[in-house]
Amino acid sequence: MDTAASAASQPAPQMAYTPEEERRVIRNTRGLPIGIRPKMVWTWPKAIIWALVAITCAIGWSVLALARGERISAVWFLVVALCSYAIAYRFYAYYIQIKIMRTNDANATPAERVHDGANFERADRRVLFGQHFAAISGAGPLVGPILAAQMGYLPSVLWIILGVIFAGAVQDMLMLWISAKRRGRSFGQMATDEMGKVGGVIISVFLVVVTAIAMAFLALVAIKAMASSPWAVFSLGMTIPIALIMGCYERFLRPGRVIETTALGFVLLVAAIVGGGMIASNPTLAPIFTLDAKQLVVALVVYSFAAAALPHWLLVTPRDYLSTLMKIGTLALLVVGIVIANPQVDMPGISTLAARSDGPTFSGNLFPFLFITIACGALSGFHGAVSSGLTPKAVEKENQIRMIGYGSMLVESFTAIIALIAAITISQGVYFSLNMSAPQIKAAAGSAYSASASPEQNAVAAVGNMDVKDIEGNQMQVTWQSHGTTYKGAEALTQAAHDVGEESIVSRTGGATTFAIGMANFLKSYLGGEGTMAFWYHFAIMFEALFILTTVDNGTRVARYQIGDLLGNVRGLRRFADPTWRPGNLITTFIATAAWGTMLYMGVADANGGINAMVPIFGISNQLLAAGCLMLVTVCVVKAGLTKYAWIPAVPLVWDVAVTFTADFQKIFDPQLGYFAAASAWRAKIDSGALDPAALAAAHASLSNAYLDGALSVFFLVMMTAFLAVGLKVCVATVRSRRYGAEFTSEEPFVESSWFAPSGLFATKLERKARAEYELMTGTAAHVDERRDEDLDDDAEARPLAGVAVGVPA
Repeated sequence: MDTAASAASQPAPQMAYTPEEERRVIRNTRGLPIGIRPKMVWTWPKAIIWALVAITCAIGWSVLALARGERISAVWFLVVALCSYAIAYRFYAYYIQIKIMRTNDANATPAERVHDGANFERADRRVLFGQHFAAISGAGPLVGPILAAQMGYLPSVLWIILGVIFAGAVQDMLMLWISAKRRGRSFGQMATDEMGKVGGVIISVFLVVVTAIAMAFLALVAIKAMASSPWAVFSLGMTIPIALIMGCYERFLRPGRVIETTALGFVLLVAAIVGGGMIASNPTLAPIFTLDAKQLVVALVVYSFAAAALPHWLLVTPRDYLSTLMKIGTLALLVVGIVIANPQVDMPGISTLAARSDGPTFSGNLFPFLFITIACGALSGFHGAVSSGLTPKAVEKENQIRMIGYGSMLVESFTAIIALIAAITISQGVYFSLNMSAPQIKAAAGSAYSASASPEQNAVAAVGNMDVKDIEGNQMQVTWQSHGTTYKGAEALTQAAHDVGEESIVSRTGGATTFAIGMANFLKSYLGGEGTMAFWYHFAIMFEALFILTTVDNGTRVARYQIGDLLGNVRGLRRFADPTWRPGNLITTFIATAAWGTMLYMGVADANGGINAMVPIFGISNQLLAAGCLMLVTVCVVKAGLTKYAWIPAVPLVWDVAVTFTADFQKIFDPQLGYFAAASAWRAKIDSGALDPAALAAAHASLSNAYLDGALSVFFLVMMTAFLAVGLKVCVATVRSRRYGAEFTSEEPFVESSWFAPSGLFATKLERKARAEYELMTGTAAHVDERRDEDLDDDAEARPLAGVAVGVPA
């Protein structure tokens, strides 16, 4: 039986419910209130508010889509994003919740069923929201939109917003849902249970390989940002003891006092950031915290091993929550800065590079490579691995899944919008000077290139020779504003480097420097003025490293679960599939850290080796993994007997397959873009005998890397094709046999819950009533500190622009 019986006893008079409220309160057989049934409540004021939101959203989209030949304010991007997210969260995500997920708070989640105090440990929904957001938000939402901006802002903003609404957030939420229904099992194990051993083995091997590559790649980006930066090393390093203090404080000293713990962590975090700046300027202390890349690799591997092996509540959850405080706090500061500075967009809606495949930031046509470049901000397969096996083990109630899964992905998409604004509001000439490599500058400059000229002069020559127009239709220029003066040409690039405390900003490819400059531009507008540009620039570099590192520690834990499930399918090693077995946890954690740590160390030691050799395949492999996630979700929806709603995951699945398979085919077979074509070109250069020893060694490395990337691309394509074929076969067989329902899946049977927790970030009036009754009946204090909620509006629907941060309304 999957519903709880009504209570025999009545609530205390001060907690009396109206008849409608009483119908919505979920009780277990002991009469305890354990949840609130979701319901969309409409009133005329709410209808008017949502109508205004929809109208504002439509106007904003019209401005972005139809603006031609005139500059527009970047504030419109914020308006469009926030309105679109609010509507999507309130209506589309809610539709999926009631039609597919059919969440039931009477059913115990894995955290309550197992509750081992280490891996299966419930986390306050606000803390878990932060931990999940920190786990999924790596480098993608920061640098992907910046690189894609070369083709104009319109394709990017369309994919970032519409992609997350209909694909990325749907994938994350539904993966979290199916895992929570299956005892928090990992992606690979669920595939084995639902699609058979063939499908399970395929996706498990795929996952382990892709996760190792992803962790090494993300760690490499973070290390580049932290190397020789005592400020970043100290501030980020201090988040570890701060997290330990927070974890112990909430568990032992003040159980459940989330707001107190948050305040404590925030104060300590600010102190660590300020202290980092002081240490960096101290000639005695700075050398102590100045680590080179190899030292940082060792430190990061040791930390990641500890984070994955220790109990979840002790280090990973509080540290990621702490990171989220900084992330969301910084995003809020950036939003305010954009509104105050009101920067004008310099990039056109669609640039001339959109019709070409030789753009400087990434090669390839708009379709499919723009949708590969913008990964995490719209859709990411790695998110599916986090949403299965990791977060489900800590979620308190099924009705929290929409807020955690869908809501956190919307916040990440908003991060991508901020990054896009940073790229399109600086001078286009500065943007391309930053993101063109030295060889690209030489090629673009043509006859105007001079070996004796400065990098800045050659960059200006290259920009002047490119057929790229600004938003007003004029040839782009290199300009920079500083202290009321507009600089042009090489002088502009020199002044920009001086303002941010760098010797040069030319050829700082990858997007990180572009984001840092844009972020510093926004923050200086109201926090310190022109003189603080260098401070905010270096703060942004640390911010980017923090964004990435919080994904690495969670990714290691995800890889540990995947390796355990993979080994658990081997006879004699089945105990590895039990996440509560501590020896197995240590062994699988060691394997996970050794896999990506080895690739990372090799990449740091050799610019052409290790993870450096596999960076080009990261984007496509990640998006192929997203196809695997959506395929598994589609299988589970069909097997649950919800075939008429299977279009919800199937439509983004078809789109993702079209994008990733096209990209992979081009990277394998295309004579200009393909890895094997590149290998042939390097082979010809080697055979020519015209290379000096240094160039010859580099050519051999490039040849090996091209063959490696080509072979891995073929491997990933074959593996995912086989997995999709297995999934399609299971769906067809299920429909033909008409064997629907939970009894034909690996879904755990109903177990009655005895816990109560609100659904959204802010408890509603009805949830506060139910919580008070729960405390009275159990004779214990609530496990969460909701005192702050008393000062909030009772109706979350009255705050439509905060729609991404509210739960099921009461």
